[in-house]
Amino acid sequence: MVDTARALLDELMGRNRDLDPASKKQVNWDDPEYCQYYLVNFCPHDLFVNTKVDLGPCPKRHDDEAKRMYQKARTGARKRQYEDDFLKFCNDMIYEVDRKKQKGRERLLLMSKGEGGPTYVSKFQEQLNNFNARIKKLLSEVEEAGNRGDVDQAQDLMALCEQLKSEKDAIVKAHDSNSGLLTSTKATASTSAENSSPTHSVTSNAPSWTAELSTQEKKMEVCEVCGALLIIGDAQQRIEDHFSGRQHLGYSRLRNAVEEMRTMRQKEREEEERQREEEWNKINKYRKDRDRLRNEKAREDHKRRPGTYDRNSDRRNRGKSYRDTDSRSSESHRRSQTRDRYK
Repeated sequence: MVDTARALLDELMGRNRDLDPASKKQVNWDDPEYCQYYLVNFCPHDLFVNTKVDLGPCPKRHDDEAKRMYQKARTGARKRQYEDDFLKFCNDMIYEVDRKKQKGRERLLLMSKGEGGPTYVSKFQEQLNNFNARIKKLLSEVEEAGNRGDVDQAQDLMALCEQLKSEKDAIVKAHDSNSGLLTSTKATASTSAENSSPTHSVTSNAPSWTAELSTQEKKMEVCEVCGALLIIGDAQQRIEDHFSGRQHLGYSRLRNAVEEMRTMRQKEREEEERQREEEWNKINKYRKDRDRLRNEKAREDHKRRPGTYDRNSDRRNRGKSYRDTDSRSSESHRRSQTRDRYK
């Protein structure tokens, strides 16, 4: 009870609540002592307490102040690494339960083929599942009473839990003894010499017992969330107990967290792509405007400059002057030749 109160105070006021403000240690969310899964979203170790897939206590601290600092921190490589580790851990657990689901389907299929019909579960298994669900619920209530500090109620619930366990063990022993008796009577019924023995009456009642058992059989299916085997058409209370159980809720929370993080990552990628496209469009527009202004300025400077040198026009003028000079030279040469001829 003292440890529970201390843990509650640590959660509400922090572990350094009794220290002087000047000597308190500064909280840094990236310290290795803090649970990175708890900082990102939640710690998977807290989801499956007292279940078949119990991960045990988390070896690191769960600090709310560090979590608030993590949420306020700017997104960077460190935070992205924490998110990647959280996703990997959750995906590994989901992968294991998906394998369990596949094995459950294969087992049900084999049972269905072996019996020549749909998969069934006996009334005994139904009763056993009922006892297990009630015991599991009582253990959860015992833990809650202990956390509240109600020792008397916790002891009463534990006594009731032990009583249910004793009843379940008695049913299991009775079922085992009945199964052995049924097997022995079927073996002795194969010989006619033993038909008059005292076991003849048990053997004759065996078919009726089997028929009665078969009428109480029910079809089964695999839970798509946690991989547990469920009875189709089972009592509403047992169905609700399963869906509200820690194992089912734990795997449901894992799947939802992974899906939410994937959706968030997809939105971030789309936003980054949109920003890159906008930036690229701005760069292209800047380059086009720069080239246009540069060309306009060059044309304006060319118009304002007096005696602007034009290479093309100069080349044309020089060619024309060369042609004129050649024509004049050839004409004077012909004239001189004509004069010389008449002399």
